[in-house]
Amino acid sequence: MNIAITNGLLLMPPAFRAGLNAWSRSDGTSGSATWASADNAGINPSDQDFGACLEILKQQTTTSIRFMGETPMIPGVYLRISARVKAVAGPLCSVRIAGWAGDGGRNHVSGLTETGPTLPLQTHNEVVEVSAIVGVGARGGVNMPWGTRPVFGHFGLDLIGANGGAIRVESIRIEDVTSAFVPSLIDWVDVRDYGAVGDGITNDRDAFMAADNAANGGWILVPEGSFRIVGDIGIRSPIRFKGRLTTPDSTRVSFLESFDFPTYADAFGDETLGFRKALQALFGYTDHVSLDLCGRRVDLTEPMLISDIAPELSGFSNRRVICNGSVMSVDGPAWQTGTSSSRATYNPANPLRLTDVVNVAAVEIGSRVIGNGVGREVYVNGKNVSEGWLRLSQPLYGGASTRNYSFERYRYMFDFSGMEKLDRLNFVDLDLNCQGVGSAIMLPPDGEMIAVRDCYITRPKDRAITSIGKGCQDLLVDRCQFLSDEMTLPA
Repeated sequence: MNIAITNGLLLMPPAFRAGLNAWSRSDGTSGSATWASADNAGINPSDQDFGACLEILKQQTTTSIRFMGETPMIPGVYLRISARVKAVAGPLCSVRIAGWAGDGGRNHVSGLTETGPTLPLQTHNEVVEVSAIVGVGARGGVNMPWGTRPVFGHFGLDLIGANGGAIRVESIRIEDVTSAFVPSLIDWVDVRDYGAVGDGITNDRDAFMAADNAANGGWILVPEGSFRIVGDIGIRSPIRFKGRLTTPDSTRVSFLESFDFPTYADAFGDETLGFRKALQALFGYTDHVSLDLCGRRVDLTEPMLISDIAPELSGFSNRRVICNGSVMSVDGPAWQTGTSSSRATYNPANPLRLTDVVNVAAVEIGSRVIGNGVGREVYVNGKNVSEGWLRLSQPLYGGASTRNYSFERYRYMFDFSGMEKLDRLNFVDLDLNCQGVGSAIMLPPDGEMIAVRDCYITRPKDRAITSIGKGCQDLLVDRCQFLSDEMTLPA
């Protein structure tokens, strides 16, 4: 893309023959000494190669020539600064393109590369061209990647090395060469052009947001690299990943135009992590209604525990759909059943509570209660560690007593036990392949209108769908098939 304000001569400094008042002997800033007042420089009117040009008798180890005009630094635009130079007498020196980076307050931006490659002058009267490219992004071929802090630059030339030689400079040119980096016919922007570093350390969030604003209906490209995002972000443009994202667990990343599992898997380079971040966005934004797996299989190396993915989420009632794909449990330590045992007191006058629970902190919410006087499917759906009690999904039948109980915590692909209430969640057109490794769905303690439609739940290790409270109110299970992990055993 070529930015309109960089077209033609609007970037180009005036020729030296127009006068030397526009050319600084130092950094190019306002008030710096110009070459018009120098006693070792002047205009040679008729050089055989250059015509009218600047001639300098070099007297300083680093002799600087800087255009005092403020050349704008625009994200996405790359500039080529070049000059034709020759030595005409005396000791030979070297030349390089150089600049001075300024911010919006006209202060110097330090810590940047402000010089291009050094080119030695090897023979008198040999014309050489020296050049360098400056831009926001650290891309291949860019000699001076300045990032987003500078808003303008003073550009020119350095003569370095031996003093006493006579040097002639034809002109200094500044040209927009963006088209060499971003073909104008391709409707995408590269996050590197807006300041993204991709080193896995720098927070590239602002660069992604700038690229999103600049895409203007086109795509965003995330090239190879590790791009760290700290702070919630929503990307409105469609996005494509060759590189990877890293974020803190709490950072929510929402791809508003590319909200599907394949994009998240590509973005994070891991199916389990990608699925985790997609679920985090699904329950964290109102823009998304459904998470489409696009026919893909998701290999889960750990359960999707919603209380870990979105710890601030206690209740959710907007309709959400997870659909169109396969989710498979992959064996590993994260699927191991949690076990604990304790001594506790039960009183039928308070039928949904165990009190005086020994080591109550070790009992996980969602655990099945096992022991004398306990029915088939009784689960822990709440606890108070300081007061030492557990809340039960159903009453016990064994009468008042203090007994020993065992607790088994099964691991589920989708685990909503840490939420207080969840309504209107739909699982549609899914193959939940537990492979005898994990269980399928644990419902929240409270909720309504949860639906499982057109799904296969295959080989759950312990349970297919478990309710630990009232989350099964209005539960709809329609046109589903359940295949037991024991189906290969003789009857």
